[in-house]
Amino acid sequence: MIPIAISWGEVGIKAGQLILSLSILVILHEFGHFITARWFGCRVEKFFLFFDPWFALVKKKVGDTVYGIGWLPLGGYVKISGMIDESMDKEALKQPAQPWEFRSKPAWQRLIVMLGGVIMNILTAFVIYAAILMVWGDKKVPSSSMKYGVHVGDSTLWKIGFRNGDRIVGVDGEEVYDLTRFKKKLITSSKVQLERNGQQLELTMPENFVEQLVENKNQPRKGFIEPRIPAWVYQVSDTSAAYRAGLRTQDRIVGLDTMKLQFFDELADQLQNKKGQSALLTVNRNGQDTSFTVQVNEQGQIGFYTYSKLSQLDSLGWIQLEVTKQGLLGALPAGIEMTFTELRDYMNQMVTILTPGTGGYKAMGGFKSMGAIFAPVWDWESFWKLTAMLSVILAFMNILPIPALDGGHVLFTLYEMITRRKPSEKFLEYAQMAGMIILLGLMIYANANDWLGWGR
Repeated sequence: MIPIAISWGEVGIKAGQLILSLSILVILHEFGHFITARWFGCRVEKFFLFFDPWFALVKKKVGDTVYGIGWLPLGGYVKISGMIDESMDKEALKQPAQPWEFRSKPAWQRLIVMLGGVIMNILTAFVIYAAILMVWGDKKVPSSSMKYGVHVGDSTLWKIGFRNGDRIVGVDGEEVYDLTRFKKKLITSSKVQLERNGQQLELTMPENFVEQLVENKNQPRKGFIEPRIPAWVYQVSDTSAAYRAGLRTQDRIVGLDTMKLQFFDELADQLQNKKGQSALLTVNRNGQDTSFTVQVNEQGQIGFYTYSKLSQLDSLGWIQLEVTKQGLLGALPAGIEMTFTELRDYMNQMVTILTPGTGGYKAMGGFKSMGAIFAPVWDWESFWKLTAMLSVILAFMNILPIPALDGGHVLFTLYEMITRRKPSEKFLEYAQMAGMIILLGLMIYANANDWLGWGR
């Protein structure tokens, strides 16, 4: 598709998918704590989606537990009796420990309760990936199958030396079969092997590649790296200026003014130089060339859709899409493998981000960045893939040994199990407060980085 400015409707669809995805994951994460706490006889006082300082949007008490929805969409929580958590309820801790309280349970039970949320997120990702494999299948674009090589849509990759038409060979000396896998490995790579015009070449990736990606994201080139495609018209609205000028579905654009064109990226580049002007467009229709004048808008667009779905590119022979569906028995182990592959990839990316020389901290983003990864149209396959990925990320982030996160509680419990000495409740209170301050600071930084570019 010719790039268009994102509409408020698309923003709403992205936001809706993000809210639904995070709501599902938060509920399931907290359910992991809830169910394990109940198994061990702990009383759960609250189970909330979103936080509810001062008031809740909805709440209802069932048995000993108040279930509800808060108004502050920054996560969710369960309040377990006798546990020092984000509620910072110190008064209850001044009373003698009761049998139904978290603090009265043996360390191994408390450890399982603390791990319940992370385990639930890993299981959620596994189930979603298994379902995706059964319903839609595992879709791969073999690097060798891209008829016209790749289109380099990012200015950083262009500066490093990538060019349109390059063919992917490998990363760090290891052959990379699939385009999606290549893009993930590219973030943490040192060397990239390519083929250009029949010649083998190797590009050296800069240590601060992530930093450069962030700093150059507003440059004219858009996208990252995708299969290169010809400039064919898939759809043009009969109410558009392009249609009135003469553009039709199935036209193959072969020229703009005096320049001959073959590929869509060539057309997009030339249109950027014609913003707000008219241009002579030449198309091949039914084997015959015809030309007409079109108006280019201020965004460098003429208003049509090109072929973009992988299934479309496959049907036209521009790529060879491999789809592997699994039955139930095959989907189970494959879903586990996909979950832990995603976890390993994310851990490698976090190492890159946290390494000072990479400048990766500049890539930290908040809700805006998270929403941007969702499709501008409601696509259930894409939605569930992203939800599974976010479930893995949520599991990893929560197991980090930071007070106020599950990992902090796990760390203190393991210390108790090893030393036979339980940290004092006063120490746990201070640790919880420190952890909450750290998390609040990171959240403010990440979201401000999204909107204000604090890291740039």
